[in-house]
Amino acid sequence: MINTKKIRKFFPAIKSGRIVSNNAASTQVPVQLLELLKQLVVQYDNIHRGQSQSSLLTTEKFESSYDTIAQFIGAPSRKNIILYRNTTEAINAVMYSLMTEFRDGDNVVTTFMEHNSNYVPWYGLSKEILPHFGIKVECRIARFNKETGQLDLNHLKSLVDERTKLVCCVGASNFLGTKNPIKKIRAIADASGYLQPNGENKSYLLIDGAQAVPNFFVRVDDLGVDFLAWSFHKMLAPFGVGALYAREELLNSLRPFLYGGDMIAEGKVSPEKVEYNSLPWKFTAGTPNILGTILSAQAIRLLMDFSLTPGKFSYFMTEKKLEPPDVAKAMNNIEAHEKELIGEALKILEGIPSLDIYGPKNPEDRTSLVAFSCKCKSPFEIAEELNKLGVESRAGCHCATLAHHDYELDPPASCRLSFYIYNNLEDVRKACFAVKKCVQSEEDLIF
Repeated sequence: MINTKKIRKFFPAIKSGRIVSNNAASTQVPVQLLELLKQLVVQYDNIHRGQSQSSLLTTEKFESSYDTIAQFIGAPSRKNIILYRNTTEAINAVMYSLMTEFRDGDNVVTTFMEHNSNYVPWYGLSKEILPHFGIKVECRIARFNKETGQLDLNHLKSLVDERTKLVCCVGASNFLGTKNPIKKIRAIADASGYLQPNGENKSYLLIDGAQAVPNFFVRVDDLGVDFLAWSFHKMLAPFGVGALYAREELLNSLRPFLYGGDMIAEGKVSPEKVEYNSLPWKFTAGTPNILGTILSAQAIRLLMDFSLTPGKFSYFMTEKKLEPPDVAKAMNNIEAHEKELIGEALKILEGIPSLDIYGPKNPEDRTSLVAFSCKCKSPFEIAEELNKLGVESRAGCHCATLAHHDYELDPPASCRLSFYIYNNLEDVRKACFAVKKCVQSEEDLIF
């Protein structure tokens, strides 16, 4: 496991004594990023909008941040990286950019285990937007096995045909914890035979990587995805920055999601014609979250340091390139650490008779989150009582509403614990034994 003693001291939330176990919603910010923010504001200025030394230095830091992000996921260059506010906005950007390419009779295939952010935009496209233009597009939903938490690939395959424009799938479920087989899904999308405007005969594949990219090794050139979206607030950075990877040839051909300043080629606006900026700035209208972008890239570098050499800093605030073997080792270390944490959590929670635990039983098949419901107490009551015991959890549908309805939960809710790189086995035991304490008295009445 990762030596958490050497990194926990860098997190003010941990030092305050909190049992931080709601990391699937958002992770904590290390002190290095807080200090970096103080340093940046001294020379801060807008980017691409000035010739002052401050503007030039800020622009350089901002643009190089794209290189770090691209290297982390194995993208060819910064041209493949578009930054938005979060994963949700990134997925909506794909929807709006592809909207004019849909033809009457097309379909989109998604799954019942999706976060609302990777279902509702496609529902809106097919049910609310395109019908106004007389275009009928179907949104098809693939099942998952409610016992194992695994995606039903045969059902998914049966829904994909020669009219499937796009397959949308979560890389890892934020409710079930399930890690989906992206390469197998890619093969299904590749075999559809859909004729894209650029001449490709395949369905595009969009992966919601919000729970994948922070937790295990994701390399886009190996996976062959067309689009990948994720957020940095789930991997140590502050709120406000999400990323979209897309293949360069697609970004060159697609229309922008947002129009306005900075996405225009310098001086190329006339009543007759508007020319767009080069990639990736073509998709960056208006002033972006400059400081958030720089902090997000440095969060990646801190994540590398914390997982490879805890207590030492080889990547943070350097220009050192993120080589694929190093990224793989770092993320494999994080994945191994999380397997130990979730394995311990499952062992304790599975020993509580009144709990129903969702998702794969094997820690190898899931990320470090676990959602459960209780036969004798609502998820909200459990979360409230956990809070009184100093344990942070989340109760609700976790925006995975389709899956909660699929289990016929009433209300459509569960309680969830989730752990990250700075958590140790003591955190897990405290959290899970607190759950046991919350439901124990009611269990005595039932069992």
